[in-house]
Amino acid sequence: MKQITICIVDDNKELAEVLEETINMAEGYVCIGKFYSVSESIKCIPNLKPDVVLMDINLGIGESGIDIVRTLKPMIPATNFMMCTIYEEDDKIFEALRAGASGYILKKTIPTKMLDAIKELTEGGAPMSTQIAKKVVSAFQHKNFDTEELKNFGLSKREKAILELLSMGLMYKEIASELGISTGTVKKHVYHVYEKLHVSNRVEAVNIYFGRQSPTI
Repeated sequence: MKQITICIVDDNKELAEVLEETINMAEGYVCIGKFYSVSESIKCIPNLKPDVVLMDINLGIGESGIDIVRTLKPMIPATNFMMCTIYEEDDKIFEALRAGASGYILKKTIPTKMLDAIKELTEGGAPMSTQIAKKVVSAFQHKNFDTEELKNFGLSKREKAILELLSMGLMYKEIASELGISTGTVKKHVYHVYEKLHVSNRVEAVNIYFGRQSPTI
């Protein structure tokens, strides 16, 4: 079984060690590096090429994890960056997503849900904690959603239901439980939703769901 390789970037060494222990104690996950500054992260992470980087935002005076994502994502495009922070401010959320982050969870997220989010990220998902997802959704609700629009995209009733649950921040396991189907079935539906909307992640799908943009064809 291939392990999911993870790097942690956080200037709080004590918290980074707790995260490392949580990861290494879980089957199928391994932390291959901890870094505490922008310069150290940019120098070392490209050589490690982890599957996922858990990235803090505030790394000290004048240093931001968002800058690391912006620099490293083009260098190691296969690596997924998930912001792991105490911040819920709208500007930081969207700046991180624009920089190339694919997920955004809060540090107070319980370990099991954080591990689920890491796994979902490696499977093509874009996990966000419920609080963050609500902020993303509210930012897109300036336009009322027209169900006729989704008909034009050819989405089935089940796919529409899954898209709505995705927009609420639910993870695959939670969607599966909500709809009474398997996680594997959810993944297949999500794949088809992304394919029909011509998007690659949850953020883009939510954007289209609320009519913020048209799909690129």
